[in-house]
Amino acid sequence: MNVSKLKGTGVALVTPFHKDGNIDFKCFKKLIDRCIDQKVDYLVPLGTTGESVTLTRDERTAVLDFVTEVNDKRVPVVLGLGGNNTRELVNTIEELDFDHVDAILSVSPYYNKPSQRGIFQHYKAVANASPVPVILYNVPARTGSNMDAETTLELAHEIKNIIGVKEASGNLEKAMKIIRNKPKDFLVISGEDIITLPFIACGGDGVISVIANAFPKDMSEMVRSALEGNFDKARKLHYKLMELTNAIFVDGNPAGVKGLLSVMNICAEHLRLPLVSVNKSALNKFSLMLEA
Repeated sequence: MNVSKLKGTGVALVTPFHKDGNIDFKCFKKLIDRCIDQKVDYLVPLGTTGESVTLTRDERTAVLDFVTEVNDKRVPVVLGLGGNNTRELVNTIEELDFDHVDAILSVSPYYNKPSQRGIFQHYKAVANASPVPVILYNVPARTGSNMDAETTLELAHEIKNIIGVKEASGNLEKAMKIIRNKPKDFLVISGEDIITLPFIACGGDGVISVIANAFPKDMSEMVRSALEGNFDKARKLHYKLMELTNAIFVDGNPAGVKGLLSVMNICAEHLRLPLVSVNKSALNKFSLMLEA
């Protein structure tokens, strides 16, 4: 695929639930249409923000089918698809229908705490099995292991089907090392909303964003402006979103953004255990911040 289609803002979609825990497809459609209408560049269903680990296999299939149907090829779809059992993940990839899926975002193996060689071999197996391009995803706060810049660069240079990395370590120095030494068309994508502006200023290619669920227009315009070199406009939008962006992560993701979406009457705040909704005081804070 043309990797330039994945420059800009991808939205890490929440999965809306009813109070009884079933997926709320009506609100899901509203969320997807709103994100596309307000100019996000691509959709990322079934990631961490989408609570994919609490969905059954049938539900994950239903979510992917629904997202691709509602999207109707309007923007690219990057599917969250990762795990810490390499063989099982490869089997899943081999059985999956990738029609209307443009790439996968695959989280670095969690819990097992593999070595850097283990991480390399895991991604090599995933990339060899995948019929679509693979984006690496380094998020050490969740996985318990940190993919080194050297490992990312080795994968980028040696495995053609790996086209980018979502770097969510929060370490700009690491991101700069990857950006400086990467192949020409390899994407380096921010996994932290709050540092997206400096990330792009260092040469990054955009963000896979949580706050874009609530503010797709502002986040997309901020990223687009920064990529075009219009940092005056980008800074204004960055600071407009900064306090709310920080606030939604205080009680964890996606609890915070779902609470914000509920205050905005976009979807309910319900999550699946072991995650729980933010408390009333947080919802009140969101309301006050939106009114400011």
